[in-house]
Amino acid sequence: MTTEQSASGSPRPDAAGNADAAGKAGTAGKAGTAGKADAAGKAGTAGKADASGITGRTEAEASGTAGKTDTAGRTGKDAAGAGATGGTSGKADAAGKADAAMAASGKMAASGKKEAETRASGKTDATGKIGASGKADATGEAGAAGTAGAEDAAGDGGKAATGKAGDGSGKAEDGKPDRWEAFASAPEPVPSRLGRATRAVGRLLVHEWTLASLASLALAVLLTWPTLRYPRHTLPQDYWDPSLQAWQMAWSGHILLTNPAQLWQSNTFFPEPWSFAFSDTLLGYAPAGMLGTGPEAAVLRYNIMFVLAHALATLGAYALARQLGAGRIGSAVAGVSFAYAPWLLAQAGHLHVISNGGIPLALAMLARGHGWSLRHGYRPERRHDGWVYTGWLVAAWQLSLGFGIGLPFAYFLAGTVLVAAVTWFLRRWVVRPVKRPFGRRLLIADLVGGLLFAGVGALLAIPFFTVAEAHPNAKRSIGDIAIYSPPASGFFTAPAESRVWGGLHEGARALLPWHPEMTLLPGFVLYALAAGGLFFSVWKLRHRLLLLAGVVVTMVLAMGTRFFDGTFTYVPLFEYLPGWNGLRTPGRLMLWTTLLLGLLAAGAVSAFATRVREISAERIPSWPSPWLRLATLLPLVLVVGEGLNSTPHPVVPPQPAAMRTVDGPLLVLPSNQSLDQPVMLWSTTRFQDVVNGGSGFTPRQLDDVRRVTLSFPDQVSVDYLRVLGVRNVLLMRDHIADTPWEITVDAPVDGLGITREELGDVVVYRL
Repeated sequence: MTTEQSASGSPRPDAAGNADAAGKAGTAGKAGTAGKADAAGKAGTAGKADASGITGRTEAEASGTAGKTDTAGRTGKDAAGAGATGGTSGKADAAGKADAAMAASGKMAASGKKEAETRASGKTDATGKIGASGKADATGEAGAAGTAGAEDAAGDGGKAATGKAGDGSGKAEDGKPDRWEAFASAPEPVPSRLGRATRAVGRLLVHEWTLASLASLALAVLLTWPTLRYPRHTLPQDYWDPSLQAWQMAWSGHILLTNPAQLWQSNTFFPEPWSFAFSDTLLGYAPAGMLGTGPEAAVLRYNIMFVLAHALATLGAYALARQLGAGRIGSAVAGVSFAYAPWLLAQAGHLHVISNGGIPLALAMLARGHGWSLRHGYRPERRHDGWVYTGWLVAAWQLSLGFGIGLPFAYFLAGTVLVAAVTWFLRRWVVRPVKRPFGRRLLIADLVGGLLFAGVGALLAIPFFTVAEAHPNAKRSIGDIAIYSPPASGFFTAPAESRVWGGLHEGARALLPWHPEMTLLPGFVLYALAAGGLFFSVWKLRHRLLLLAGVVVTMVLAMGTRFFDGTFTYVPLFEYLPGWNGLRTPGRLMLWTTLLLGLLAAGAVSAFATRVREISAERIPSWPSPWLRLATLLPLVLVVGEGLNSTPHPVVPPQPAAMRTVDGPLLVLPSNQSLDQPVMLWSTTRFQDVVNGGSGFTPRQLDDVRRVTLSFPDQVSVDYLRVLGVRNVLLMRDHIADTPWEITVDAPVDGLGITREELGDVVVYRL
């Protein structure tokens, strides 16, 4: 703190002969009549001045005077309690703090503390003036008169300054550079625009969510390998359902670019209307379908989305666990166990089941927007309506990928909103008549977002209800549900695609009626971690019990009619919830069981990691040993290991050249569920109308076509196809073994009014 130097550079005595209490010593090193000058503003009789607590001898002592400066760093008495000036203690409180003024009676006013700081020139100003009563005017700063005997009371080692006080500019009054300037810290450079941008990019690259996204993507590539080894020619698990879903993405992208009004009138199942709604549509992937044309592009697109779906599932579950209050490693366990649970390996051929990452991601966004977490409860200051809008948008996008996974999610959201509204009402008006902050903007966001979600669901449901009405055989029955309902042993049986447990569980799978949908093992490691989370967790006990209840309920529902015939569990949902009777496989509700088990496991792993940090903090130095670090990662490593797959990746049948040249409407023979799905994929070059098609059910008309054309080419089948509107028939020689066409393929067509042409391995009949 800078003070001003007195005009004469030396203390001026008052009428009583007292020394200047601003901390100045006399020229000869002597104080006024009271003795030595107290550097804190008090005259002492003991002949010592406490010079701001810094060790060193004063210039006054060096000049041979009797005055000595006590620089041992001792704390003096407070000026406010020292009584009148000139106390007998002989020592001043020179710790760099003093009161700002002295009362007229001679007592120092304790109005505040000041800090004495060293001048760059090594001198301090002396502003002390002598009061009318003869007492020193204490400003709380030590001054140094510019004489040889002046004390350096600012604390530069007790040595006196020989020059004059500076003005803070780094130079003495004579204009010479300050000799101590070289020791001053250099000013921090102002970064340029490029530097600021570089720092911002660097912070973004090391941000938690950037690292989590990159790690999820890298893990998806590794744990789905060899999906991207030959991405234009192979498909995971088999080439039947994946071919159908590759066509779905290609069709939605193509038709939205060319004729959006015909979205639901696809080029397959000719001449059936609403044929795009014969199975889940993956409509949310339509933007990807706008890129590229033809079967190879469709297969490449499918494989890329297959890998990205795993990455999104990992990231979504990680985000949900983090928002709820889990640590990073615990959240990683939740994310990996959710995306790579062994039971999901049996669903590798069902992209609409694998594409589930929007569920936990939307829940995480909605929880963040409402300022709510499982660990910390409701925190109004963390509310943000932007996250609420985004959460509802992600939820609507997830619903557009298919009702097989999206319909239970929609009912879960509806139930959550209902419970939250009732809870808020009870706390607001009944239990606790205290207004709980919610916010008008947040309420509007929920209303708008909820209406958007409901609107998307309604628009998507209309075609499916239309199809269900036009095709009664598309409706499921309780008998159909019973066929796919897994027993309790399915929760401990892994599919054949599990590299760790697949071979060991071969005998258990043989006992299941339909093992692709009944092998529901979420992972033995996950079971163990979730069980530990019931006793040792960062979650509160009531939250652990709620998660456990959710696990039990979802497992019971996943058993379908196997749990006491489903009388009080699955059957009421099947009969009374709109659309629920369209769900064929109750075992896919295991998705929710896996998510809840992952949250229980995240609580246990987070508590364990916290305990490891506490142990490491007690160590000297406070750094965990390699074994402790390894222990925190062990649960994650085990979960990753249990998710390793041995999924086959067969080569997709190549597109016949005739599919690139022959116009529609056309029929490809032989026709059955397995062969028609690759035919749908082959049609992505021109999207000509084809009678063939594969879905969750077979329309009666397609059944009739397959039955009538067993004798093709003959007059009956030709006339029937002409009435139907078919112009060309393609008969594939590679697939006619052990079929009636093996005999009739080379039969003459004279008299039928049709022509026959060979195009490679395909025989083209033009009607």
